[in-house]
Amino acid sequence: MIRVLIGCIFLLVNLSANYEEGKAVFEKKCSSCHGGFIEINILKENFFEKKNKLLNLKAPTENMLAYAIMDSPKKIGDPNDLEMRQIEIEEFLKSYLDEPERYKSICDEHILKFYETKPSMKGQLSDEEYVNLSYYFMEYKDNREKIKEEKILASDFDEKAITKKAKLEDKIIMVYATSKTCYFCKKMDKEVLSLEDVKSKMNEDYIFVKVDVDNEQLPFDLKKVYKEITPTFFILDKDGKYIKQYPGSWTKSDFLEILKENLK
Repeated sequence: MIRVLIGCIFLLVNLSANYEEGKAVFEKKCSSCHGGFIEINILKENFFEKKNKLLNLKAPTENMLAYAIMDSPKKIGDPNDLEMRQIEIEEFLKSYLDEPERYKSICDEHILKFYETKPSMKGQLSDEEYVNLSYYFMEYKDNREKIKEEKILASDFDEKAITKKAKLEDKIIMVYATSKTCYFCKKMDKEVLSLEDVKSKMNEDYIFVKVDVDNEQLPFDLKKVYKEITPTFFILDKDGKYIKQYPGSWTKSDFLEILKENLK
């Protein structure tokens, strides 16, 4: 009994210690295919109402993977035996990522049809990385809750200064909800927002406010209308009053059209 108790305590310590290493593995080697967190209600709408036309996901998001592994009807391992469960999750990841056959998937069968066939990652992860990745999924839900609790208050954004600047310069306000773990945000930053003609157009007509939603709360009480999708672009008037939002990643031409249509 004492040996079992010591084993459980040791595993719980490792869960916390290896979560960050597992997160780093996911961001470096998995996030290019698997997007960041998206609210479950939005995912349900995307797949069951919009037939994946809302988000056009080619692979499950990080929270969908964590749910499938830890809480779904096809979950891996026994929730009451953490030590054995970690081993089983590690072995599942090795088996699936080496040979990602659809019959091995633990994703919802109604959603699986929307995904592309995943290429093999055989030889791309070390044994240690597989261990850390298993801890990452085991601790994902708890750490997601901690992130929500630790977010910086919206008061860190000087809303009065933003609206004052908007009025003085006769511009409307755009708030950009982004995340360091969001593949589509990185793509948007690189392929659209970093372009000189796009930046010039934004600076000409908008006060641009960038918010890392993993660490900061949205200003102007936008959390009430936020759909937990990154990237999302909020349009506000000069007084900081919400007008509309554009969730998702956009091409340069589409984004320039968004900038243009809100000036009418």
